[in-house]
Amino acid sequence: MPQKKQLLDLQFIDARHKLLDLAAFLDRMDRAAGDDDFRLAALRSALPVLLESRGDRARAILEAMSDPSTEPIPQAKRQGAYGAPPPADF
Repeated sequence: MPQKKQLLDLQFIDARHKLLDLAAFLDRMDRAAGDDDFRLAALRSALPVLLESRGDRARAILEAMSDPSTEPIPQAKRQGAYGAPPPADF
């Protein structure tokens, strides 16, 4: 298992880039006109997990951003994925 310093040496700049990219995205959302939708709400609700001291943050965020349903739907209303579970009336 690598030491923390080794991981920091290898991955810190990439993680920093991703964090800045997310911050810039949220800044753009704050400046844009219109209402938030379920995707932005799901993203914002998952952000506090990043600050928790736990070993399964990636799993927790993936589960929070995934559709929890287990039954197949008879027919899709739209094509494509959204990356977050849409509301039932969507």
